[in-house]
Amino acid sequence: MNRITEAVKHLLIVNILFFLATYLYQDEMYTWFSLWFPQNENFAVWQIVTHMFMHGGLAHIGFNMFALWMFGTPVEQGLGKNRFLFLYFSAGLGAVLFQLGFYYFSFLPVQEELLATGLRSQDIVDMMLNNRLDQGLSDNQIAALKAAFPTYQDTYFARMVGASGCIMGVMAAFGMMNPEAKLMLIFLPIPIKAKYFIPGIILLDVISAVTGQSFFSPSNTAYMAHVGGAVIGFLIMWYWKKNQFNQNRLY
Repeated sequence: MNRITEAVKHLLIVNILFFLATYLYQDEMYTWFSLWFPQNENFAVWQIVTHMFMHGGLAHIGFNMFALWMFGTPVEQGLGKNRFLFLYFSAGLGAVLFQLGFYYFSFLPVQEELLATGLRSQDIVDMMLNNRLDQGLSDNQIAALKAAFPTYQDTYFARMVGASGCIMGVMAAFGMMNPEAKLMLIFLPIPIKAKYFIPGIILLDVISAVTGQSFFSPSNTAYMAHVGGAVIGFLIMWYWKKNQFNQNRLY
C-alpha cells in the first residue's frame, strides 16, 4: 500500500470536511459552493474553486477520494508537492472551462431563439423555474419555451460539483509517468495498460457528452469536465516531460 503523500492527505481532509458540512447544511452548501451556470443568479466567482471540494453523495466522494489516493500519491511522489498541486488545480480549472463551454454551446442558440419571440431574459427564467410555460403567451412563444425547457434544465439550472476533473488530470499524468502500469475497472476486471486505459476512459466521456449515453457513471455526470481535466493534465505533463521535470522537482 502506498504511503499517503502530504498534498494528497490535505486534499482528502478538505474534501471530507466539505462533505461533512454538506451533510449538516445541505441547501446552503450546495447553493453557495456548487458551481452554477454563470448567468444564473446563484453564480459566484469563488465557486470556480469551491465546487472541486463538493460532492453529490457518499459513492461520489468515495470513488473520487479512492482515485485521488491511488493515482495522486505516486504522481505527487514523482512531481513533488508544489507541481502536483499546480497540476491538480489546473486540471480542475480546465474542467470548468470545458464544461461551461459545452453548456454555453447548448444554451446560447436556444436563448437567442426565445428572445427572438419577444420574451425577456428574466421572464424566461421565471417561467422555466416555476414551470409556467403557457400563461398569457402566444402559441409561438409557448412552443419555443417547451422546446427550450430541457436545455434550461441541463444548463441554466445545473450545479457542478466534484473533484473528478482534478482527478482526471492526475490520472492523465499517472498514465504519462507509468504508461505500462496495468489498471482495471471494478466492473470490468481485465488489466489494461495505462497508456490505453486512460485515453479509453476519456473517449467514453466524449461519446457520453455528445450522445447523452452513460457507460459507467450516472447520467447527470459532467462528462466534458472529465475531458477538460484530462486534457489539461496531459498538456502540463507533456510540457514538463519535454523539459525533464524529474531533474527539478519542487517541494
